[in-house]
Amino acid sequence: MTTTPKEAENAVGLEEIHTERQEPPRGQKTFTMQEAVETIGFGRFHIVLFLIMGSTGVVEAMEIMLIAVVSPLIRCEWQLQDWQVALVTTMVFFGYTVFSIVLGLLADRYGRWKILLLSFLWASYFSLLTSFAPSYIWFVFLRAMVGGGVAGHAQGLIIKMEFLPTKYRGYMLPLSQVFWLAGSLLIVGLASVVNPTIGWRWLIRIASIPGILLILVFKFIPESARYNVSTGNVAAALATLRKIAKMNGATMPEGVLREPTKERGGRFKDLIHPKYLRTTLQIWIIWLGIAFAYYGVILASAELLERDLICGSTVPPVRDAVGDSEESHSPCHCRLFGPAAYQTMIISTVGEIALNPLNILGINFLGRRLSLCVTMGCTALFFLLLNICTSSTGTTGFLFMLRALVSANFNTIYIYTAEVYPTTMRALGMGTSGSLCRVGAMVAPFISQVLMSASFIGALCLFSSVCIVCAISAFTLPIETKGRALQVCI
Repeated sequence: MTTTPKEAENAVGLEEIHTERQEPPRGQKTFTMQEAVETIGFGRFHIVLFLIMGSTGVVEAMEIMLIAVVSPLIRCEWQLQDWQVALVTTMVFFGYTVFSIVLGLLADRYGRWKILLLSFLWASYFSLLTSFAPSYIWFVFLRAMVGGGVAGHAQGLIIKMEFLPTKYRGYMLPLSQVFWLAGSLLIVGLASVVNPTIGWRWLIRIASIPGILLILVFKFIPESARYNVSTGNVAAALATLRKIAKMNGATMPEGVLREPTKERGGRFKDLIHPKYLRTTLQIWIIWLGIAFAYYGVILASAELLERDLICGSTVPPVRDAVGDSEESHSPCHCRLFGPAAYQTMIISTVGEIALNPLNILGINFLGRRLSLCVTMGCTALFFLLLNICTSSTGTTGFLFMLRALVSANFNTIYIYTAEVYPTTMRALGMGTSGSLCRVGAMVAPFISQVLMSASFIGALCLFSSVCIVCAISAFTLPIETKGRALQVCI
């Protein structure tokens, strides 16, 4: 019986598939993905990867922190009340929360690189549209869409994580905080120049430029080789590894790459698999609490300095000259930032990198769990110290330390979450954690900007209590990931 060319082609294809799945000949050397990453080591590729993927933090920081420097202007332009200003921040994180889970699922199914690119295109597009918002309602909606796009930026961290040798993860990932700091300082610096001259709309347009430029260099970063292996695309993974080895001037391990292939993408029920249920629940508590504290500190800083809430003072706060107008005394509390306000924001922002060296040492020597427990406990303490009657310099010092501690908390939990889950569900694990994180961020504006005005000590005790719960959760996490190879599947 003769076969048609099409049948012959199918037969060849089946034979190739059959051959590919055969066990390697007995005695032939094999190596795993982890062994390949460790053998190739750290080199030029990882430096380029660190700079490009780290720069996603610059863009994310600028988009998230943008609301802090634009809020006073939109408050004045649209005569907004406090709850309306707080709602802007809440809706940004609502968009982030919803899209984090969706993009995490898509990244585990279709690849980290594609979702990262899509998220940048989405965020840049809606960020530009925000600058043309004709009303408060449109502004809130468009910023929520930006938050949805920013949710996908976490894939940059995952790509970095999956290419780094084990011993470098605890050092390189905390250094990524430098990029977030750079983005925060850049947006505050731009705001101090652009807001008083050409306005907040142009600030948003200028702030969109780094994200657009970064899209152009994504082509230099490959898809995660671990992801390719987990989906059965071993050939693509090998090609990527060979390019990295060549760029680093290293050699590939001898033999054939062997890994569990064609693993299904992560599913939500995997996160509550008996093996990970306790870990997942405690990670969610920690993420929620850290974000609640982090954005609470940022928003509380402005409230403390602008409204003079410390020690129950009834003396009207001193305003910068630029905000001392009829509008400043309106029922909507229109207060424009002056040079002194921007200077205070810059000083407190610099605090985010102050403890980075100690944080790196703690992560690598104490381990992820104990290090996070210590920094969360200290965060709880410094929230309570804010209630001490002290000078403005003392208050600034407390705020500086709080920013340093909450930043260290974020560094540690990012690393732990990316390390504790296997490749097949890592993006989903990060995505769901990011969603819980933003739930905390959604609540923070109403505590810092509403409850703090009514009960200063009540707000501080709430922040401190949440941090204590997180410290206990961190200490009792069932898995320590220090020095642990990244897992491939459940």
